[in-house]
Amino acid sequence: MEGNQLFPVFIKLNDLNTVVIGGGPVGLEKLTAILANSHAARITLVAEQIIDALRDLAKDYPQVELKEKSFEPCDLNEANLVVAATNNHELNLKIKAAAKLRGLLVNVADKPELCDFYLGSIVQKGDLKIAISTNGKSPTVAKRLKEVLNESIPAELDITLQQMSALRETLSGDFSSKVKQLNEVTEILTRDLKK
Repeated sequence: MEGNQLFPVFIKLNDLNTVVIGGGPVGLEKLTAILANSHAARITLVAEQIIDALRDLAKDYPQVELKEKSFEPCDLNEANLVVAATNNHELNLKIKAAAKLRGLLVNVADKPELCDFYLGSIVQKGDLKIAISTNGKSPTVAKRLKEVLNESIPAELDITLQQMSALRETLSGDFSSKVKQLNEVTEILTRDLKK
């Protein structure tokens, strides 16, 4: 099949255990991305060496545990999700195999063929969050689209979301009736686009 066959999901990392393997710049990039989107994510980072920038980041997040040691498959025993962020291909394969044996989903940095999921580019305006995927083809294109969306979506949209949430709580009737009422209210968001 052609095209992007990925199924987009938003995961509640605050309720799961994520294990990141890698203590260098790639580990820092992945940890930063996870924490930027899930400030209370429970993360264990395992690496033989951990750079200072990563240690500094972890100081602000008490739920992030740093383990300066060699990776062992048992490091995944309590994991729900795995991110391999090393520059060692053999180690990444070992991590992937250990995760697969435990039925865990794994992301291997810069190796789309080894990934069960990708960490996409994220645009966030308050409660609105948009994930961008290029199916692992070009993170650079995803980054550029993120910049465009960040510039074009007004921050005030979050006010609209909060108002819609309050309105939603006041609606009565069956599901179909509620959807119809909400569609009528939100039609204004696309009215100018139809002209």
